[in-house]
Amino acid sequence: MPKKSKTQEPVANSKEKSAGAPATGTDQRVAAKSAGKPVSMSVSEIVEIVLPNDANLLGNMLGGRVMHLIDIAGALAASRHSNCPVVTASVDYLDFRFPIRVGEWIVLKSSVNRVFTTSMEVGVKVFAENTLTGERRHTSTAYVTYVALDMNKNPCGVPPLILETEEERRRFREAGARRQHRLEVRYKETLKE
Repeated sequence: MPKKSKTQEPVANSKEKSAGAPATGTDQRVAAKSAGKPVSMSVSEIVEIVLPNDANLLGNMLGGRVMHLIDIAGALAASRHSNCPVVTASVDYLDFRFPIRVGEWIVLKSSVNRVFTTSMEVGVKVFAENTLTGERRHTSTAYVTYVALDMNKNPCGVPPLILETEEERRRFREAGARRQHRLEVRYKETLKE
């Protein structure tokens, strides 16, 4: 008989253990949250064609539409990691390097960079892909923080992040530095008021 991993074993309170009652779905979610999840479980990708209604007069995708898709892609990764609804708390950084033209694909790749108590930083990379040649250009990068919510719409804890590669460890460290800077700026503004 194969051994079960820790994430497959339900967590039960002492009454359930002694009574031999089966674990509930809530118990299983608690067990999964305490065990942690690798970055690879949050990786998400969205692909859309850029249509004329998404573009400005020059035929380039509107920056606001790109930001909208970044928020959706980031929320998808955060929700996959937390298994909870999430809300956007902040956008630390977003740049637009190259335009995305009508008729090209917009490709958004996202994954969780770091987990805090109830929040997660998600990195989102945006690419423009030529539909005829397959050539991809990196057009934008964003770092978005999401807060996980329970069913009562209160912030809730999220599983720890399991780092497996040096690239994931680098992104984890950089996310910590960005959070520290964000908190310093926030508290400086509060002190000025």
